Amino acid sequence: MKTIFSGIQPSGTLTLGNYLGAMKHFVKLQEENQCYFCVVDEHAITVPQDRLKLRNNIRSLAALYIASGIDPQKSVLFIQSEVSAHTQLGWMLQTISYIGELERMTQFKDKSHGKDAVSSSLLTYPPLMAADILLYNTDIVPVGDDQKQHLEITRDLAIRFNNRYNDIFTLPEISIPKVGARIMSLQEPTKKMSKSDENLKASIFILDDDKKIEKKIKSAVTDSEGIVKFDKENKPGISNLLTIHASCTDQSIEELEEKYKDKGYGVFKEETALAVIEALKPVKERYQVLIDSKELDDILDEGAEKASFVANKTLQKAKKAMGLGRVKKK
Repeated sequence: MKTIFSGIQPSGTLTLGNYLGAMKHFVKLQEENQCYFCVVDEHAITVPQDRLKLRNNIRSLAALYIASGIDPQKSVLFIQSEVSAHTQLGWMLQTISYIGELERMTQFKDKSHGKDAVSSSLLTYPPLMAADILLYNTDIVPVGDDQKQHLEITRDLAIRFNNRYNDIFTLPEISIPKVGARIMSLQEPTKKMSKSDENLKASIFILDDDKKIEKKIKSAVTDSEGIVKFDKENKPGISNLLTIHASCTDQSIEELEEKYKDKGYGVFKEETALAVIEALKPVKERYQVLIDSKELDDILDEGAEKASFVANKTLQKAKKAMGLGRVKKK
């Protein structure tokens, strides 16, 4: 049995890309692995947040984890800020991080570009992300391919700590799903679908109603060729819709190409929209039951307790290796 860790920021409503690229795969992973799923709220505050909106987003994301099929009897679901070991180890790893390697992080460069005032946390959050992963002796981290750089620095910090102090941390491996790993924007299919996209037509949100989903799919940017074929370079829009359709129905892209080879984009888009609506229907129904329930609070309380038990054991080993604290006299 492998240990798997994954965290998602509660910085907005989750998109279809989050569901197909991550959460849908988590359900399968929990069957044969020890999984830790974390609402990484402390990462969200690297940029300014409205406190009430953030609280709502934290709860909403936790409910979506369960609604998507995460079973609290098989997996541990918890909120990052409710397990204090994360920030403690994050600081410890920050002390062995180098400014140069942090400045090279793509997300830091993107989020700080052109801004006069940049929070120092935007620079230093990779050690906190590393702590999230390393606390649970994680073997595998399932992420989109845009997160590979973060896994690389996590491994670098683990190796550096192990070599400098003691062999404490497990080196995690990255796992990128073959289908649905990167769902693209419906309006700019060369960039990733994002919950922060200002163009609301670009992203399908998990909690969108059926009419809105249908409208967004039908207005998705394609091309004038009229042939349903996967060609990421020349037909990014249709290729993205094929990936979405395949991920929602568990069909192969080749099967879909064959099915729609003599049909136009209109029919293909209409049936893609239906596939998305059907895939999200049970998630939305379960979410509505959970969002204001005591059941959700009980799940999160139990998750924080289980996560703390494991994380604190790793933290104490790391503290001892660094020489922190004191050895009590007998």
